[in-house]
Amino acid sequence: MARISLTPPRTPLVRFMEWYSKRTYGKVLEPGTALAHNRKVLLADLAFERRVAGFDALDPHLKNLAVMAVSASIGCGWCMDFGYWASREHGTDRRKLQDIPNWRESDAYTPLERDVLEFAEAATATPPTVDDTLAATLLAELGEAAFVELTAMVAVENLRSRINAALGLTSQGFKDSCEVPSAGA
Repeated sequence: MARISLTPPRTPLVRFMEWYSKRTYGKVLEPGTALAHNRKVLLADLAFERRVAGFDALDPHLKNLAVMAVSASIGCGWCMDFGYWASREHGTDRRKLQDIPNWRESDAYTPLERDVLEFAEAATATPPTVDDTLAATLLAELGEAAFVELTAMVAVENLRSRINAALGLTSQGFKDSCEVPSAGA
């Protein structure tokens, strides 16, 4: 259960945010309604997320895997739910997303994907535990621009996941809309 009301005062900004959220995602995103209790925080978050959405140096599937690995490491149920849906919308393989919590035991990933997942977890640890060998391997494989973007996306998802988890936000059912109902359902 959320630790803050998800019904902020109905200001013009909140109404616009709700309209945009419904139009874009099919429902009002709870992180937005939680942040709407502080206009400056909401506006900063919206502007920041708009800029982050324009990053394009890193392969989107690698970016999705890194973001999901961070969400799993932190334990943000809302981020795992929404991240699964967003990643599926961008065509990321379902099995790879489902196996994120146990990626080390899964045979679903390429060596590069494994390095990205390891990096995401290591950079999320407190303190970070990224080693020079892993960083050098990723830098050689991805190039400088994509490596910087990977690092930034890990940090961005740490911000998102830590805010959402601390506010007590949980699943909004996004992942459920990706699942194919069984024949008997």
